[in-house]
Amino acid sequence: MDKFPLDEFRLDWRLAGKAERTANDYVKALQDFLLAQPEPTLVGAKEWIASTTSNVVRRKRGQAVRAFGKWATQHGYYIFPWWRQVPLAREVQRPQETVAEADYKAALRKVTNLRDRALIEVLWSCGLRRSEIARLEIGDVNFGVGFVVVRTSKSGKPRIVPLSPPARHALRRHIGVRSQGSLFEMTTNAIRLVLVRLEAPSAHAWRRGWAVESLRRGVSEASVKSTAGWANGAMVSRYTSALSAEVAIEEFKRCWNSRIGNQ
Repeated sequence: MDKFPLDEFRLDWRLAGKAERTANDYVKALQDFLLAQPEPTLVGAKEWIASTTSNVVRRKRGQAVRAFGKWATQHGYYIFPWWRQVPLAREVQRPQETVAEADYKAALRKVTNLRDRALIEVLWSCGLRRSEIARLEIGDVNFGVGFVVVRTSKSGKPRIVPLSPPARHALRRHIGVRSQGSLFEMTTNAIRLVLVRLEAPSAHAWRRGWAVESLRRGVSEASVKSTAGWANGAMVSRYTSALSAEVAIEEFKRCWNSRIGNQ
């Protein structure tokens, strides 16, 4: 396995600004592949990919082999010359739970303290991951302009996320006189348990709901992608495909109303 430069592949992936977690997942999959196929061939890759019944795992295995093969070829390591021929299992899109405004209002009706109210407002306003919320510091909140700085995210890049006026107000009340330290003083599991107690959807369902609601209200896909920390528009399309027609109708209505107003 030493002849396969997996560490260099992982390092270049990170230096390119891509998600470190993805690189680690790919390297782990490639290590498993090379243990099963010490002298990898296209047929061997197909056999290894097909050795699991999970369509999701098959796709991830194929992606790992193709990503490494492409990188290796670009860097003069002709060890997976057949990488383009590696099949990718078709991704099956299933309905995913997505928070709507009714869920947001229902959760607010059940909160009993300032911290939980601030948490719900941040989830609805920012669409942050649980891990990102857990790592927020008080100093990451800019009340003057109205945003939070997510210093460490899944992609490894910091980003700025706008705060709605209700979220800003709820955070001010929650923080009180504190000037430093953890914003919520909660672990990711503690956040999960709060949502369970409030009978509210998961944090990821809030993230999807935030993306859908933002697009519905006229925020551009580019802004949603940037604020969410997604490297491309694929996640935007995945979360909002069911609402694409509705979003298009709203956009055309705004366009027509603007035309009428200018006449």
